[in-house]
Amino acid sequence: MASYLIRRLIYMVILLLMLSVVSFVIIELPPGDYLATLVANLRESGLSVDNEQLRILSERFGLDQPWYNRYYKWFTNLLQGDMGFSLLYRQPVNLLVGERFALTVTLALSTLIVTYLIAVPIGIYSATNQYSIGDYVATVFGFVGLATPNFLLALLLMFLASKYLGWTVGGLFSPEHDLAPWGLPKILDLLEHMPIPLLVIGTASTAGLIRVLRASLLDELGRQYVVTARSKGLGENRLLIKYPVRMALNPIISGIGGILPFLISGATITSIVLSLPTIGPLLLEALEAQDMYLAGSILMLLGSLALIGTLLSDILLVILDPRIRFEARGST
Repeated sequence: MASYLIRRLIYMVILLLMLSVVSFVIIELPPGDYLATLVANLRESGLSVDNEQLRILSERFGLDQPWYNRYYKWFTNLLQGDMGFSLLYRQPVNLLVGERFALTVTLALSTLIVTYLIAVPIGIYSATNQYSIGDYVATVFGFVGLATPNFLLALLLMFLASKYLGWTVGGLFSPEHDLAPWGLPKILDLLEHMPIPLLVIGTASTAGLIRVLRASLLDELGRQYVVTARSKGLGENRLLIKYPVRMALNPIISGIGGILPFLISGATITSIVLSLPTIGPLLLEALEAQDMYLAGSILMLLGSLALIGTLLSDILLVILDPRIRFEARGST
C-alpha cells in the first residue's frame, strides 16, 4: 500500500507539471494578450491609448518576452508559493484567490457531503424496492434533476425565497458581514446563506448519483453470490450492507475525483446568478481578459483538486473492495 501511494504521488507531480505547461499554452493560444484586450476595450469606449505607457506596462509584466520565459518565471514562483500578479485586478493572485478558494472548497465539500447523504439512502431504497411508489418518485426526481439547468433552478428559488420566505437571497454573506473579519457571527451568517447554493449546485449531482447507485445495486442483487448467501440463511439487512451495497458503491466512490472539481468550476453560471464569491466567476473573467497568471493559477488549483480527489477515491476503493485490495497487494 505504501509503495502504491508513493507511485501515485510521483504520478501526481508529473501530471501537475504537464498540466501547468498545457494550461499556460492554451491561455496563450488566442491572438494578443491582456494589453491588446485592454487597448481594444479602451478604443471601443472612445478613450485614447498612450503607446509609451503600454510599452512600460509590457516590460513591467514581461509581456514583451517569449511565452516560455513567462512560463518559467511563473512556474518557478509558483513552486515557492507565489502565484504571480494579476494584470486585470492589479493585485497579487494569492490575495485574490485565497478567500474565494476557501469559500469555494467549503461550498463544494458541503455540497458533496449533502449529496452523498441524500443520494445513497434513496438509491439503496429505490433498488431494494424496485417498481414501488418510492422507486417511481426517485426515478422522476432523477430525470427532473438532471434535466433542470442549475441557473434556472437558482432563479426559481431566489424568487420563492424572497417573495414567500422573506430571505435575503444572493451571495454568501449579509451586507454587514461581507467585509467583516472572520468570527462566530460571520460563520453563522455564512451557514444561513448556504441552503440555497447547496440545493442548486447539488441537485444534478444527487439525481445522477441516485440513478447510478440504483442501477449498480440492482446489478449486484442479481449476482449468484447474493442468491447463495440468501439460501444459507443470511439475514436480508446484513446481506445487503455487507456485500451488494459495498460493491455497488464502487462507481460512486470512483466518481469523487470528477465530482469535486466539477462542483467548483462547473457551477460558474450558478455562482454568477446567485452572486457567490467563488472561484468560477473569477476564472471566467481571467480567461476573457487573457490574464495568464490569474487564469493559470486557478487552473492549477482545479487540476490539483482533481488529482487529490482521484487519489482519495482510489484509496477508498482499496479499503472498500477486497478485490481491489488484493490486486494492490499483488502489484506491490
